[in-house]
Amino acid sequence: MQKKSGNTGKVVTFGEVLMRLSPSENRKMRQSNSLNFFFGGTEMNVAASLASFGLNVQHVTNVSNDHVGDAAISSMRQVGIDVSAVKKVDHPLGIYFLEPGSGMRASVIAYNRLHGSFANITPEDVNWDEVFHECDYFHWTGISPAISEGAYQTLREGLKLAREKGITVSADPAYRSNLWKYGKNGKEVLAELTGLSNIFIGGVNEINEILGTDFGFEEKEFIAASKKLQQEFPTIEKVFDKVRTGVSASWQKVYGRAWTGERYLTTAELEITDVVDRIGTGDAYAAGILYGLRHFEDQHTLDFANAACALKHTILGDANLVSVEEVQEIVDGSTGGRIKR
Repeated sequence: MQKKSGNTGKVVTFGEVLMRLSPSENRKMRQSNSLNFFFGGTEMNVAASLASFGLNVQHVTNVSNDHVGDAAISSMRQVGIDVSAVKKVDHPLGIYFLEPGSGMRASVIAYNRLHGSFANITPEDVNWDEVFHECDYFHWTGISPAISEGAYQTLREGLKLAREKGITVSADPAYRSNLWKYGKNGKEVLAELTGLSNIFIGGVNEINEILGTDFGFEEKEFIAASKKLQQEFPTIEKVFDKVRTGVSASWQKVYGRAWTGERYLTTAELEITDVVDRIGTGDAYAAGILYGLRHFEDQHTLDFANAACALKHTILGDANLVSVEEVQEIVDGSTGGRIKR
């Protein structure tokens, strides 16, 4: 089960930090005159999970040069993220509003991010050579290059240098059509950046978006899609997919599957019947994959990631603040939620 690994360096993540504003008790915005706030963002959520797992992780981003940016930096420090590459700039921190769903009522999100501090990042803001000192994993998602030309160019430079240095690059290249507003073809950009990556965290939908294919959802189609992805991008070594069934906003089922380049793997399905917070569950899965790749064989990695994803549904806020031991208990079948005394 345990994997002998020479991976002892840090993990680097790159992406926007957002303030999330949300009413309590599953209320609609129109029912509320106060909002709770959390700091998060897809890549920062991954970093927070990895820090909670005890890894050395550094996040690269821009935040606002004000007390809001200070609070965002403080929130990252509190969970153990290295913030030495976070730059403060004279642009506001991005925000989003979440109206949490319940039962058959879906959650609703509205973003205010396209002119924020991260959207104004440029390659000159990041010293990638310094950031990648003693780094062995670099993680990116399709959200970052969608925000602005500067974010795309900054990420692209980081990926090119990571490849030169032999750093393992993990990609979660989700395509969000409503974000690509600055003139670039999102699917072409994601294809380019996937070609600079090694681990693909995504499924048939993401592969179809990047390749322009129409693979189906079934197991054999997932395998065929993964093989096609590796054929088009030979640097991709493994493909990890999270599969979700939404019974309602409050009741979710998740399982993982993977193509390792040699064999197909899958996990048992985990059921969450009382969802506390769905935000960041995919990020928790990605963090589980990254932790597992450094410590476990592929099947255990997949089981660990699926358990981490399931646990995040029970944690309020964007980040999955659970330990390796808590995740491993779920992997081992302890899902009854009994009180520990």
